[in-house]
Amino acid sequence: MSLRIIEISAPDTSLDKIQTLAEKYEAIDVGQTNRKSWFQKSGTERITTRILVDVQNQQDMIDALQRAVSREDDWRITLIPVEATIPKPKEKERENGDAANGKKTKKILGGSITREELQEDMEAGSRLNFDFVVMVVLAALVAGIGLIESNVAVIIGAMVIAPLLGPNLALAFGTTLGDRDMIFAAIKTNAAGLGITLLISFIAGLLIPVETITASSELMDRTGVNFAGIVLALASGAAAVLSITAGTSSALVGVMVAVALMPPAVTLGLALGEFRYDLAYGAALLLAANIVSVNLAAQAVFVIKGIRPRTWYEEKKSKEAILLHNVIWMSALALLCALIWLKTAN
Repeated sequence: MSLRIIEISAPDTSLDKIQTLAEKYEAIDVGQTNRKSWFQKSGTERITTRILVDVQNQQDMIDALQRAVSREDDWRITLIPVEATIPKPKEKERENGDAANGKKTKKILGGSITREELQEDMEAGSRLNFDFVVMVVLAALVAGIGLIESNVAVIIGAMVIAPLLGPNLALAFGTTLGDRDMIFAAIKTNAAGLGITLLISFIAGLLIPVETITASSELMDRTGVNFAGIVLALASGAAAVLSITAGTSSALVGVMVAVALMPPAVTLGLALGEFRYDLAYGAALLLAANIVSVNLAAQAVFVIKGIRPRTWYEEKKSKEAILLHNVIWMSALALLCALIWLKTAN
């Protein structure tokens, strides 16, 4: 059983509501401090309550707590991970009927990470800052050297750096919540990352003899795409979100290698620098297929996992954003499939 502590600091007028919600959402334990804490900004006093919960119930409880205390002047909710607790909580007896089936389904589909934690991670991935630019430059250089020398180990190194995966996952997550700020930030960061990569590789392509480019088997492998590549990208995008929502981010390393965006982007830039538009076309198709497939798969898994906004108004914006997102990406995927079919048919 995975556990979390939800710590609520709020005026004592909210204590009855907090206690009621703790019982409603099957809190394992509830405790309150014996003394009041002083809130410096407003000079008001608050009581701190700690609720030990199963991760399966944490999102519903956090949403309910926000609704309960949001009308207060000063409050704060903090989520604290629990490594272990003694004595170990006992598993509750199995329930019968539709309610039990609903809880079972929710337990299967639900993740170990709350919406708020995911939002922090996704916002970090959507930021265009100095660190991101440096990571893109380094990944482009590593990928370029690996491709030119046809060195698989070096190429995998560039894949693992994977600076372009974060903005694409952030774009899918922002769409799921209808968060326009995150959507535009992710698009801007993604465009900047791709632009820097193409610029560096384009300049390298101008300086490197074309024979060096065409002699690299690893580079030539990334000048084309087939339908298997689209299936791979869809599966990898879904695996990325599943690993994040389950709290097993170590699995992301495999995803980074499986659906790498940097090598085809560098290949595209090198081919353009050599004015080999036939090779550039194939690399562009591969890059576009990976981007479209990752976004579609990530969006689908976020929705299936129950990631949604808290309020009715935010959920309305989310539905509109998801619909627009799906229309754009599905249309792009259909166009890519047609172009791939035409390319492989000739």
